[in-house]
Amino acid sequence: MAPKLDYRWHLRRIMADRGMFQTTDLIKPLAKRDITLSSSQVFRLVTERPERLSLKILMALMDILDCTMDELIEPVAAAGAGTRPKKAAGGAEPAGLGELRPKRARITG
Repeated sequence: MAPKLDYRWHLRRIMADRGMFQTTDLIKPLAKRDITLSSSQVFRLVTERPERLSLKILMALMDILDCTMDELIEPVAAAGAGTRPKKAAGGAEPAGLGELRPKRARITG
């Protein structure tokens, strides 16, 4: 089974590298490219990780910030996806509960 993928969104860091420290710094450059976003939409785009993103906005961001998609979006393995506990030396199972299971409590009156 293929590992599940996730991503990291680096827009804020790239903006800072380019001397853009306020989220509103993107509003005018986006408007020049016929993309109208409110200040709250731009704030969310910069400070949060977008779940959906228009390709037109993505291409505009790459043009404004003079960056590549690899710099803006970093693919990573999803947390907890496809990870198995490592076996100890000699192929033995790692230390843990193994076959031990809790016993059901019995209440007696």
